Amino acid sequence: MSATISDLPRNAGLPFDIALVESVRVNTPATMRRAATIPARRSLKKDWQAAWLARAISVIDLTTLAGDDTEGRVRRLCAKALQPVRPDLLDAIGLPDLTVGAVCVYHEMVPAAVEALRGRLPVAAVSTGFPAGLSPFHLRLREIEESVAAGATEIDIVISRRHVLTGNWQALYDETAQMRAACGDAHMKAILATGELGTLKNVMKASMVCMAAGSDFIKTSTGKEAVNATLPVSLVMMRTIRTYEALSGFKVGFKPAGGVSKAKDALTYLALLKDELGDRWLRPDLFRFGASSLLGDIERQLEHHVTGRYSAACRHAIG
Repeated sequence: MSATISDLPRNAGLPFDIALVESVRVNTPATMRRAATIPARRSLKKDWQAAWLARAISVIDLTTLAGDDTEGRVRRLCAKALQPVRPDLLDAIGLPDLTVGAVCVYHEMVPAAVEALRGRLPVAAVSTGFPAGLSPFHLRLREIEESVAAGATEIDIVISRRHVLTGNWQALYDETAQMRAACGDAHMKAILATGELGTLKNVMKASMVCMAAGSDFIKTSTGKEAVNATLPVSLVMMRTIRTYEALSGFKVGFKPAGGVSKAKDALTYLALLKDELGDRWLRPDLFRFGASSLLGDIERQLEHHVTGRYSAACRHAIG
């Protein structure tokens, strides 16, 4: 299967407008109530559940971001990305060519991933001093350029959280725009680290600024924060994407990362996405899960669907 291709125009951004940023309003109690209803409102069974779980697989950024990563581990992860579920199970559900959406690694592991995938899937690199984003700015830009030169076609950057916490929206816009320029043709996912932004209002403002600066995706978390992807944060970010599309005409992608490890959680996020943004976002060019263990649990659920039996989780190794 070839790398993800989109038929959508790329987000060109908007001029910085402080009035737009300051006009943001969030009804936090209503957001929390709405998010709480999602898991209780959706129940998928049998073939419908299997179909949605297969869709979840197709939008996973299969990820390894560990300090002890090796080229061998990355090559195994890439093999799993290309064959995410046992062939007999994929044949049984009629999707023998199913793959994940992309593979996400540190810069050092990009060449190994590129070689293993050979253009069949995108390679995403976390960049800009991930996960803290506190290295010198010129080095963050250089890291992006190095990853693109090594073959990464997607770059997951981290924003400077201090700009959000101090309300320096112009600085956030300027930095994000420069990072987008450094990405060139590679698509950029802006990681907001929402668990460290303090309020849902800050999440919405940061989302709007990053999209206006040209981000192709907005992403909840690095996966390294104490609190990562949550339904209330995701709801706010999805609604900001909808508002941005109305203002600009551009569709921007969304990526929840960290904490989405169970098949039932993936179904909940997909249901929320369908409700808030519609069917077009249920494709890899506009939605990704940042995950690793999620795939193993989905494979286990698909085995139960096909055979009627649950297997041990250790039978569904990721890498």
